[in-house]
Amino acid sequence: MSDQLLECAVVGLGMGEQHARALLQDPRCQLKYVVDFDQSKARKFIEDNHLTDVGIRSFSEVVEDKTINLITLASYDDHHYEQTLQCIKHLKHIFVEKPLCQTLNQLNNIHTHWKDTQVELSSNLVLRKAPLYIWLKDFIQRGELGEIYSFDGDYLYGRVQKITEGWRKDIENYSVMQGGGIHIVDLMLWLTGQKPCSVSSTKNKIATQNTSFRYHDFHSAVFTFPSGLIGRVTANFGCVHRHQHVIRIFGTKGTFLYDDLGPRIYWNRDEEGKPEFLPYAPKPPANQKGALVHNLVDNIMQGKSSANTQREFDLMSVVLAADESMSYVKPLTIEYFTC
Repeated sequence: MSDQLLECAVVGLGMGEQHARALLQDPRCQLKYVVDFDQSKARKFIEDNHLTDVGIRSFSEVVEDKTINLITLASYDDHHYEQTLQCIKHLKHIFVEKPLCQTLNQLNNIHTHWKDTQVELSSNLVLRKAPLYIWLKDFIQRGELGEIYSFDGDYLYGRVQKITEGWRKDIENYSVMQGGGIHIVDLMLWLTGQKPCSVSSTKNKIATQNTSFRYHDFHSAVFTFPSGLIGRVTANFGCVHRHQHVIRIFGTKGTFLYDDLGPRIYWNRDEEGKPEFLPYAPKPPANQKGALVHNLVDNIMQGKSSANTQREFDLMSVVLAADESMSYVKPLTIEYFTC
């Protein structure tokens, strides 16, 4: 459909406002409808941006509208599964905020309905657009760090009020790994080019005890890979720290670190040795939080690319297995859904 304008709808105008702005900036797209529980928010968005051709509809109306090609989903986490499933059944391309769904059974059901369609599906994992990690992916692939034997990442949420006072405390089965740690897991899979075979997890709820948040606020997962690589990822939502992430990648030739001191590589073991600091930004620009929408549009225009959608299924297989493994005494084998 390379010569066809994509008719689009945005569901949820929190983070979805960034989706809408990305669609408005893309000449291949036409934003037709916005959806939000709070219609006054939808009206304000339309008025503030002088969008005289954009209407306000319900989700059921836009998913059943045969003129709509692409729907972006920025609703609450516990709505993603059913809305994604409805989009697939109505053959709409989908851009969804993480997580795609909340359980392995849900993921299996999405995959079952998706696999015989031409629907493109992508999630908004914003660190994929960070200049630092785009550079680092190529650097690792060239073997510059040697053989990677350990990936270590922490997602430091630092905004505890969002889970103790906001919507996250009210939805069913909220997961900090799905809600934040997923960014680090995504980097682990993408940067190493490998998929783990098993995972073991543990959790606690100390930082938010005696608050209205009902779920664990700290999750630590250890992943094993067929190559011998070991990954450790934490989702730390109760930390006393600014919103940040920390990455440590250990190779046989060098060690990459990103933390509050900035991104750098250590090339030797000398006590007085200094690292090589890197000039790349570890996060995408603030005005590009919806930039991955353009990548999805590229895929739609070029025809189905199962490798891109497979990445989303692989990521969710790993994240959901990490949540599932907390109820197992021994490591849980990760099962993947192949396209």
